[in-house]
Amino acid sequence: MPNIAFINGKWSPVSSAKISIEDRGFQFGDGVYEVIRTYGKNLFSLNEHLARLQVSAKALEIEMPYPMEMLEKIVLLGCKKSHHKDTLIYIQLTRGVAPRGHAFPKKNRSTLVMTFRPNKPLSDAMRNEGVSVISTEDIRWARCYVKSLNLLPNVMAREAAKRVGAFESLFVRDGKVMEGAGSNVFAVHGQKVTTPPAGTYILSGITREIVLKIGRENGLKMCEADLSLDDFYAADELFLTGTTVEVLPVVRLNDKWTPSKKPGEVTRGLYEAFHKYIGT
Repeated sequence: MPNIAFINGKWSPVSSAKISIEDRGFQFGDGVYEVIRTYGKNLFSLNEHLARLQVSAKALEIEMPYPMEMLEKIVLLGCKKSHHKDTLIYIQLTRGVAPRGHAFPKKNRSTLVMTFRPNKPLSDAMRNEGVSVISTEDIRWARCYVKSLNLLPNVMAREAAKRVGAFESLFVRDGKVMEGAGSNVFAVHGQKVTTPPAGTYILSGITREIVLKIGRENGLKMCEADLSLDDFYAADELFLTGTTVEVLPVVRLNDKWTPSKKPGEVTRGLYEAFHKYIGT
């Protein structure tokens, strides 16, 4: 079954899907996005993802082209049409097509794009052995809570990680670790699990919120607090969270290993609790 796309009411294979070269998403990155996945036929936190899309769109004053109920139906139909075992859904909403000019166009229709592709899980080796990450200066804008299409700093950070054989880059601003280029990050000190606090410089992930919840339910002290690189170097365990990485152990930060040089028990326990929570 080919990967499929939905663009403003029309379905097609991704290979033949097209938008105008004057779409403001292409011209300016003037838009927002979400990434959702399924576990089999079960959508992971669909309502939460769509609600965050709505928050991002409102922050940029982009009109939602459909009510939430209709967006849910489109996502469900796309999953049904694609027939993938596990589906990765990408949703992009832009201000639409207009002659190039920085100011908002007076009248135009926003562009809604969705693609439905097979989700490719991380390897067992990455889960069992952990991954390495690096740190990089946070040069992003001051509204990181908006899931904006403007991802050039994230692209550069991920490329920097790739070039040294690392999986992820962690953004550091004013001496504080913020989050990963495509994930949130946690540090474990004993039974205390800390993640940088939500705010304008953090995109609080759906998985991040779930992990905070299930950690408390499992007797861990889950905290949101500022953390420096030294705090991360001193941690017993580190891990990333996100829709596609779930709960992923980190065993090396820059040139320093975590104490055990392998995934720790707290991280493993949270990964298992996460899958129990979502019913897989």
